[in-house]
Amino acid sequence: MDSLLSVLDNTVAAARAAGRDDLVARLETAAVRVRDPRRRIVVAGQLDQGKSRFINALLNVEICPVGDDVTTRFPMQLAYAPQPRAELVLATTSSEEERVEFPIEHLASIDERSAQGKQILRIEVHLPADLLADGIVLIDTPGIGARTTAGTVGVLEMLPAADAVLVISDASTELTAPELTFLRQASELCSATAVLMSKTDLYPHWRQVFEADREHLRRANLDVPLLPISALLRSHALRLQDAQLGAESGYGQLYQFLREQVVARDEAATRAAIAREMSSAAEHLALALGSELVALRDPQQAAAAVGELQSAKARAQQLHRRTAAWQQTLADGITDLAGDVDHDLRERLREIARTGEEWIDDHDPGRHWGAITEWLMGTVDSALGDNLLWAHTRAEALADQVAEHFLELGAVDLPAALDPSGATHRTGTLGDLEPDIGVLSKVLVGMRGSYGGVLMVGLATTFAGLALLNPISLGAGVLVGGKAYRDDKQARLTRRRTEAKNAVRRFLDDVAFQAGKDSRDRIHRIHRALRDHYAGIAERSLRSIDESLTAAQEAASVQAKHRAERTATLEHQLTAVAALRNHATTLTAPTRIPLPK
Repeated sequence: MDSLLSVLDNTVAAARAAGRDDLVARLETAAVRVRDPRRRIVVAGQLDQGKSRFINALLNVEICPVGDDVTTRFPMQLAYAPQPRAELVLATTSSEEERVEFPIEHLASIDERSAQGKQILRIEVHLPADLLADGIVLIDTPGIGARTTAGTVGVLEMLPAADAVLVISDASTELTAPELTFLRQASELCSATAVLMSKTDLYPHWRQVFEADREHLRRANLDVPLLPISALLRSHALRLQDAQLGAESGYGQLYQFLREQVVARDEAATRAAIAREMSSAAEHLALALGSELVALRDPQQAAAAVGELQSAKARAQQLHRRTAAWQQTLADGITDLAGDVDHDLRERLREIARTGEEWIDDHDPGRHWGAITEWLMGTVDSALGDNLLWAHTRAEALADQVAEHFLELGAVDLPAALDPSGATHRTGTLGDLEPDIGVLSKVLVGMRGSYGGVLMVGLATTFAGLALLNPISLGAGVLVGGKAYRDDKQARLTRRRTEAKNAVRRFLDDVAFQAGKDSRDRIHRIHRALRDHYAGIAERSLRSIDESLTAAQEAASVQAKHRAERTATLEHQLTAVAALRNHATTLTAPTRIPLPK
């Protein structure tokens, strides 16, 4: 990376010498990425799969709370710092975040009350760990499917900006349908996705589960690595310095995945991005230098060059105006995207509501309310995740569509990953049904219904000389009481079904309300990112053409005695710019940076 920074600094110097502050700003931003190559690794999975224990073993630090209860309530970001410290990141009414530092030993006790009424976005923990010192940033996420979290969509929104996703699934059971759904969504948002089968030390049959999981991934057409690991063996290996235990823990295969799929791929992507920035800057610089040089070498061709530049300037000005075609394409595309995403979300939730109501009509929700709740939470999570994935795909297609307007300028580079993060997720809660009445209450209902039958038939039979309580009146009481009990039971079942349907509708309405707000905010951020990106391209292109046109026109007035001197200077500068462009073409060769074991 030192040679890369050296060439990048030369490009910055050339842009600064040419007075192109706009190019200098973009190149310096690219240099920051090279100097601080942080790689974000998101650790996700369902509840009680061993995510926190895995991170502790990976860092060889007992930092993430571990237990049988829900231990990770909020996203936790772990990065390097010379001294350990922890901060709560809170949401505010403005776009800025509020940070509150707290003792790191109180990490396990952080809950909603710690924020004093504000929403906790994430917890940031800084540690002097060796792995973190190499630029790795780990993000521990709440368990997918937990009622206290924002669900799958909250995790998926982190993935476009992530360098890798590690999905934890323990070796007790095979991969479930919700896990396979999440893996499909995650692999489409982040190409470096792997499944870690944890707790292999606890289950002797883990190899059978491993083979079954591989078959599940094959049937689902998910080409993701499956790595068996044991955090406990890893901890023992580090404590005892036992190489054999370290090999059995499976962390060696994990490091190989990080080297090949994360570090090498991220370095290649960084080099490609730097190469694009340098090549674009060299083209902008060469345009003005070349135009002036042509005018100096052959004054007769200067008029033709000026004419071509004036035509290019007119096209660039057309792109720069708000009424330009790309602005209209972007505005129309965003409008269509917002409408389609909202319609897709509502259609998915309506389908869930229809399926839930049909199931409630066929069953007693009072007996199966827990199963309904679990199904509804998981289905809504998957639906929101698919909606987010579809919106991300459509946004990338829109970026490609807008980029077509810039082909004539040679500027077709797309913005970096359209990071949809920044939404503040909230989830509704599915209320509990009123419990069914007890056995004593049911007996009282039957007795209350039988009282009328006994009294009515008993009074009638007294005219035949029988007592008020006789076999006929008692039999009638049993019949009437049984009917009253059955009618009351059916009425209670109908009432429970109505309450269950209303509870499902209210829950889905809450989800649609909050998810719709998050979706609109996400689309607005995408709109601003695309607008600023392509507006910057139009401005830089217009400025380059305008300066080239000015340089070519001024070259015609240069006196003959100064032409040779100016021509030599321009040739030297063009040679330097060409060298920078040649360097840019060689930056795509990947290098391997090993991670420490």
